[in-house]
Amino acid sequence: MLSLTSAPLSLAPTAVMGRASAPKMSFADEFTFDSKPWSSSEIKDKAGLEALAKKLNPTVGLWDPLGIAETSPETIGWFRHAEIKHGRVAMAAFVGYCVQSNGIHFPWNIQGWQGTPVVSFADIAAAGGPADQWDALSTPAKLQILGVIGFLEMWSETSVVLKADGQEHYVRGGKPGYFPKLSRSDEMAFPHPVPLNLWDPLKAYKGASAERKADGLLKEVNNGRLAMIGIMGFCAEARVPGAVPALSNIAHYAGDPMAPFAANFHLPGFAS
Repeated sequence: MLSLTSAPLSLAPTAVMGRASAPKMSFADEFTFDSKPWSSSEIKDKAGLEALAKKLNPTVGLWDPLGIAETSPETIGWFRHAEIKHGRVAMAAFVGYCVQSNGIHFPWNIQGWQGTPVVSFADIAAAGGPADQWDALSTPAKLQILGVIGFLEMWSETSVVLKADGQEHYVRGGKPGYFPKLSRSDEMAFPHPVPLNLWDPLKAYKGASAERKADGLLKEVNNGRLAMIGIMGFCAEARVPGAVPALSNIAHYAGDPMAPFAANFHLPGFAS
């Protein structure tokens, strides 16, 4: 990844009390401009992408208008990880949109403690469609959501955490789509217990063969692609009635779905 220095720096391990300490990682070990050998079996070139595309969709095959297949292994790894991650987000968003559009919500209050105004999930659901419900959330509620997203991004991108799981970063030959464990007992464990992992929380794939996992990832990518189209279809129909005739029953949204902080977001520099 990017670096503040192009010269590799390191701290040599030293002996303490007669016992060698573990090698320490420097800042430059995490961020560097230097290219490194691609010693992974992960896809690194056009031939690999063509083979993957045939497995995903034999009819279409590789469709690469951006020319990603002609770039470096690191760039290919970055785009593969990005597609898997965005597909997962879109699948969650698609299901969430359906749930919220049907007025399904938690039965308790979202706030109302320590003198704050009482607001229930029912109040948020009554605001309208999913986009209107987002607008109805208070600024602290939005910041909590963004904070969790930011933490998950940071956790998944940290090479030290990935290495603790025996993995490499996806631009260094690691497995695209891999998310580090949250429930753990090693040196990277959280100070409070975390009962479930973000990926496979119910351990449905525990002990699964490599073939089953690979097949599951192919299905996930295809489902993610469809979900990305689906959630954008919801947003388009909500903003421009008639844009997707098959979704004519979607609640209209008067705001801008591409400007999530344009309404009810009270921080300096943001419209409210």
